[in-house]
Amino acid sequence: MMFRSEQIELNAAIKRKAAEFGIDKIGITLPGRLEAEYDRFLQWLSAGFHGEMAWLARDTEKRADPGNVFPGAKSVIVAAVNYFAPFRHSAEPEKGKISRYAWGDDYHIVVKDKLESLIKWLKDGFPEMKARAFVDTAPLLEKALAVRAGLGWIGKNANLITREFGSWVFLGVILTDLEIAADEQFEDDHCGKCRRCIDACPTQAISSPYVIDSRRCISYATIELRGENLPSEITANQDGWLYGCDVCQDVCPWNKFEKPTKETAFWPRMGETEISLNQVLEMNNEQYAERFRQSAVKRAKLSGLRRNATALLNEKNR
Repeated sequence: MMFRSEQIELNAAIKRKAAEFGIDKIGITLPGRLEAEYDRFLQWLSAGFHGEMAWLARDTEKRADPGNVFPGAKSVIVAAVNYFAPFRHSAEPEKGKISRYAWGDDYHIVVKDKLESLIKWLKDGFPEMKARAFVDTAPLLEKALAVRAGLGWIGKNANLITREFGSWVFLGVILTDLEIAADEQFEDDHCGKCRRCIDACPTQAISSPYVIDSRRCISYATIELRGENLPSEITANQDGWLYGCDVCQDVCPWNKFEKPTKETAFWPRMGETEISLNQVLEMNNEQYAERFRQSAVKRAKLSGLRRNATALLNEKNR
């Protein structure tokens, strides 16, 4: 068991080392029941706002406390990695726009590698410690944990917003049995009366401040939704989006503080922020696998991309 002064020193050392591994912001909190956040999550599920993302309704009790995911956890390390790459979409009608988060390599892999490097460093100093890293791979309320760790606040578009990088951040979590001093400086909600994300959403998917109805969301429809056709309310407002949608982030005033990421793995592959719609329709499985190897775009599958491209072309030709 470490003394309080040693726990505080370890907190500072972790932050210094995390920066060396390319983690842009890090905070530490304690495990424990996320009572209010968990209740809001259950209300969101009961409203059906998760759509066909059935996995969100499984193991719900685990999300109430990170200790349910990692028994024996004494500290929660939450990492944020900036992914903003200073490029834009061309808005060429024959091309489909890709969401900024998927321009480069799959963040699950890139961020996980950084977290594993941090765990390895910790093990050098504490060989008996136990720890696991998660990047969207466990039933955790990552954004709620990020708020408790002092990284930022939840915006009205339901994204975590940081002062330094806006909402252009990926989150990762390390659960460990090490006792580390928790951060106690939490950010207030700095959205104020701003409604830009709500008013700009093409499909009014932000049903109320801080609440997203995924069933109306272009990102959900073009990535998670399965089936041969997109809903008509999506295709009528798709506005060139082939995979994902960044509108609610693009209009956020806090994103004017954007800084280019130092992680080149997040820069656009082949310099592309969009893809020719006809190229998508002509791709075979081998070409698709090669083009999107270790890319988040694979989430939609080739059939999903073809469906999305077809919807854009049909709307364009009306």
